[in-house]
Amino acid sequence: MLSSLKTLKRGPPGASLLHWLSALLCLVSAAANLYLYLRAAPMPGSLLALQLAALLGIGWQLRQAARSIAMRPQELAHRLLEVQESERQRLSRELHDDIGQLLTAAKLQADWLQRRMPADLQEHCATLRSTLDDTLANVRDVSAILNPRQLASLGLEASLRAHLLRTLENTDVHWSLECRQRLGGIPEDMAIAAFRITQEAVTNILRHARARNLSVRIERTPEGLALSISDDGQGFTPAAAPGEEGQRGMAGMSERVNLLNGRLSVNSQPGQGTHIDVLFPWPPRARERANTSKPHDL
Repeated sequence: MLSSLKTLKRGPPGASLLHWLSALLCLVSAAANLYLYLRAAPMPGSLLALQLAALLGIGWQLRQAARSIAMRPQELAHRLLEVQESERQRLSRELHDDIGQLLTAAKLQADWLQRRMPADLQEHCATLRSTLDDTLANVRDVSAILNPRQLASLGLEASLRAHLLRTLENTDVHWSLECRQRLGGIPEDMAIAAFRITQEAVTNILRHARARNLSVRIERTPEGLALSISDDGQGFTPAAAPGEEGQRGMAGMSERVNLLNGRLSVNSQPGQGTHIDVLFPWPPRARERANTSKPHDL
């Protein structure tokens, strides 16, 4: 993760060349001034032009540095989300490939032992096998949450439906997913953002809201991809700066929406449920593609 963030510090080659050129001009100018001072000679026009060029180079670098500092928070947030998604994919692979294989091997060993255990130990072996089955299922669920592999193959609607089925299967929450059009032509970063925001909203409902009903609606509009999430839970008071108020889930939603130049609206009051509206505007290159109707595109 640290190596990924270090790329933010690298500047373009042209800026580095100008930096060294300005430093060289300043050094030459200082040496020339010292020479003229020691000789008590007048300053020629060429030296004045050299000093002016050095000042212009330094001024340009200061302006670029100020602009870079102004852009850094958004770039940093974008890079952090990229690193976060990369880490989620890595953890998902490790869970699925390494830990999943170890648990599968343990299940086979438990089956082998169960066939050879005396009758009075069969119940313990059955309990052990059941525990391994539940653990393997939980590992697969966590792996799917960290990296929804079906997002690229099945599309956004099917991925959302599979996540809602898996996450809310053993709860009392009644949910619905409404999708009015085929979601073809949606850019990958937009699909991931919509999936993660829905995922975070469902997590908040299970942890805090105690809702009985959940409604998710997603549709393609001329302005962009519209996502609406409503529940009848306990509600809360949205903070103007959710990150500073400890509302990390809402802060994450806001960051994802801002990075795609979208709009986020959260309407909630204690005891009156929560309604979240998100609009992701179409990028120029995806606008034409988004008006098509391909069943399995992102």
